[in-house]
Amino acid sequence: MLGRTAASLFWTSRYNERAENMARLLEVGYRIAMTPRLGQDTADDWRSTLTSAGCDLAFFDKYDELTKRAVVSHMLFDADNPSSVRSCIEAARNNARSVRTAITGEMWESLNTTYIEFMEVRPQHMTDDKLPGFLSWIKQRSMLFRGAMLGTLMRDEGYHFSQFGCFIERADNTARILDVKYWILLPDNEVVGGDLDRYQWSTILRSVSAHRSYRHAYRDAQVRPFNVAEFLILRKEMPRSLAYCCDWINESLSELTQRYGERPMSCDMAQGTHDLLEAGTMHQIFVSGLHEFLSDMIARNNALGAQLAADYHFA
Repeated sequence: MLGRTAASLFWTSRYNERAENMARLLEVGYRIAMTPRLGQDTADDWRSTLTSAGCDLAFFDKYDELTKRAVVSHMLFDADNPSSVRSCIEAARNNARSVRTAITGEMWESLNTTYIEFMEVRPQHMTDDKLPGFLSWIKQRSMLFRGAMLGTLMRDEGYHFSQFGCFIERADNTARILDVKYWILLPDNEVVGGDLDRYQWSTILRSVSAHRSYRHAYRDAQVRPFNVAEFLILRKEMPRSLAYCCDWINESLSELTQRYGERPMSCDMAQGTHDLLEAGTMHQIFVSGLHEFLSDMIARNNALGAQLAADYHFA
């Protein structure tokens, strides 16, 4: 497969996943900021949302004041922000259009329709009552593309490069969305702050579509921060956990290694992260520092994406 084709498939899936993830991060920030708290400024919630999304520097270069409307506009509609939902949807469509013969008609139709419908939305009309529904629509459209890919694309090299894009981006988002609340976690099962913190952690779970599955996995009436972290980091049953994403990346790398007969450096990098997650426990992670662990995971993930590009000659 040509490097440029592999690159376009990788970035089509990655940008599609990023659009969904930006919507998820924004949903977390919106719901937490809407929680009434005596004597606390919601600007801190929006600032942490921007930081988690990696959009804070670009935001403050463009906006003088940190407001909900400005953050929503920047993360959803700002064409100057390369990680905004608009930019991601457009980039995914452009990459897919350049490799129309390598994807299925269903995949193209899902992306193209999403782009057309999104461009019809006027940012000034995005009121508080419309925002949650619009964020849900973005997530549904992203999942429609992924469903089309899983249901129609041949399991060849193109499939595996698409998987790389999806799961590298998803692992990055899971680490970032958990990092929004990292400072509340302690190395035990206690909940800090009572009902408010339980509500906020429930919001984190809902933002990754994991609230019901969490209760099924832990069978606990309470949402405990320690368990939430374990669920999103180490539990392979959870399809947005770091361990699950790492397993899929390793599997696709193994398939490509068998096809091409060479073991690239990215295999060793992915295996190292897999071994770290496989052997780790939440108590060990807390002792070393959860924020530091998540930052390391994000750095490892970024390095793996760069090494994949080098190994398979795409940028």
